[in-house]
Amino acid sequence: MRVAAEGPMESVDQWDDFVSSRYEAGKEKEQFRNYRADANPGVTEFYRQNHALQTLDFVLAKKAEYGSRTKARMSIQEAMDFLNTLVDDSDPDTDLSQIEHLMQTSEAIRAGGHPRWMIAAGLVHDLGKVLCLWGEPQWAVVGDTFPVGCAYSDKIVFPEFFDANPDSRNPLYQTKLGIYEPNCGLDRVHLSWGHDEFIYRVTRDYLPEPAQYVLRYHSFYAAHREGAYDYLMNDRDREMFQWVRTFNPYDLYSKGAARPDAKALRPYYEDLIAEFFPPKLDW
Repeated sequence: MRVAAEGPMESVDQWDDFVSSRYEAGKEKEQFRNYRADANPGVTEFYRQNHALQTLDFVLAKKAEYGSRTKARMSIQEAMDFLNTLVDDSDPDTDLSQIEHLMQTSEAIRAGGHPRWMIAAGLVHDLGKVLCLWGEPQWAVVGDTFPVGCAYSDKIVFPEFFDANPDSRNPLYQTKLGIYEPNCGLDRVHLSWGHDEFIYRVTRDYLPEPAQYVLRYHSFYAAHREGAYDYLMNDRDREMFQWVRTFNPYDLYSKGAARPDAKALRPYYEDLIAEFFPPKLDW
């Protein structure tokens, strides 16, 4: 059975497409802020819901719910096959499969001559979107991630939508640091819940630290593309973010690449998966 993700967008891929257009190669930095012209009504409504409903309490509840990783026990390949059951309603007959999208990113990284751990990170970076298949709405799966429990940066897209978030009326949460200490490190900061944090938690025991940063923070655009929230970061975060920035263009711009031959590439990726991951992982 194929399943559609609940939410205002025709598919979760519409968020990826929106981010790609927002940070289109060659755009000047000031053009990044003209994102409203790139957002269709479904994407705009998605951000309205995301910003209104991603509260600190919600994030803590989701970390508790998924922290035990008892939803499933699957191999990486089984998770890829599972994600492939997610319907893209925008064009279900002609769009690339979810597996092909994953391989586009990893193949672009491979062609760029990067380490095998980065190729592996590219292959699994969106597997956290299986959250959609467990009933999570779009606004709790994709979207630019941002800290909760402190003031919202104006570098986050559609910052005006935070006015509907209950945390915006908590004076402590709307100070610059909120519940955090200066330069406490991102590991101590709660970001909005979604596929980034989930895949990080599933795979963190098996990948090197730079890969963990790539998976956990690849949607934290306000930080790695716009320089916000540096006052929460420590020196290790700043060092590791070089890898997040190296990874980001492959995440954004690989979808226009040639369609990968998943069957021909399968032996290579079976070896890669076996190099980094056990036969089964807890999800």
